[in-house]
Amino acid sequence: MPTLVLHGEDDQVVPIAASALKAVKLLPNGMRKTYPGFSHGMLTVNADVLNADLLKFVTN
Repeated sequence: MPTLVLHGEDDQVVPIAASALKAVKLLPNGMRKTYPGFSHGMLTVNADVLNADLLKFVTN
């Protein structure tokens, strides 16, 4: 099953090296998309950008 891992590169709560970079290695069909300058609250603050990327992922 394809899995998309989204992570803000400026996340101070859950650092990217401790989560997204490791998670995508554990997922056989994992894909990583990172966002420069996006914080831990990116799903709320940057919903327009993330929603577009999620829609693209699920329709491919």
